[in-house]
Amino acid sequence: MDSQSLFNVKGKVVLVTGGAKGIGRMISEGYVTNGATVYISSRDAKACEQAVSELNALGKGKAHAIPADFYKYEDVKKLAEELSKRESKLHVLVNNSGSNWGAPYDEYPTAAFTRVLTLNLHRVFDLTQLVTPLLEKASAENDPARIINIGSVDGLRVPSLETFAYSSSKAGLHHLSRVLANHLGKRNITSNTIACGPFESKMMAETLKTFGESIKSGIPLGRIGTPQDVAGTCLFLSSRAGAYVNGATIPVDGGSVIAAKI
Repeated sequence: MDSQSLFNVKGKVVLVTGGAKGIGRMISEGYVTNGATVYISSRDAKACEQAVSELNALGKGKAHAIPADFYKYEDVKKLAEELSKRESKLHVLVNNSGSNWGAPYDEYPTAAFTRVLTLNLHRVFDLTQLVTPLLEKASAENDPARIINIGSVDGLRVPSLETFAYSSSKAGLHHLSRVLANHLGKRNITSNTIACGPFESKMMAETLKTFGESIKSGIPLGRIGTPQDVAGTCLFLSSRAGAYVNGATIPVDGGSVIAAKI
């Protein structure tokens, strides 16, 4: 029961959506550094290729790119088809792609809900459904295939910023993950959520620039998340150590959701 065996992901095949930038890039590096074969997908083909080049330079696992625009169902379908041509099984699916939209309540556009919920929630279900046959083939006794959904603390608490569609979509994602855990657990596939707090990413860049010190002051640990924090949680959930965790929502936020204001 040594740590190397417990947290081993070497040789596993992993798909990380939005894996070229931000939190997805942090997660991808964690897997590649520990010997996994990682497929990165997002609509930014150049960013995917750059990330793959950087990850392969680490010389441990392997990285490949299959670009796809997740706003388009046909692209998601093509991604699943291409992956099935390259791999006979998928051990880990990380649903990380996401978008945000901020606007004052009285001006918040209906298009924001369509756009944000499509990417953050609807496509998570679509992709998971499409790659389920590959996940089933990867399942083994005491080593199920894993689905890891990247949620947010804003799906657990009420955010002060006016991001109505984002927080709603993440709350929906958390519950979808639990529904999948119940349904797919019977197929030996686990489904869990990481509710991320603030990390350095393109989506958070402007918020951190403007409110960074205020955000840190509201986190008991007093800092922003690092790549090791989110990658480490993914490695735990993907390895033998996390094989019996199913239907959980794990806040990785330094304690922000439990910090009392008064």
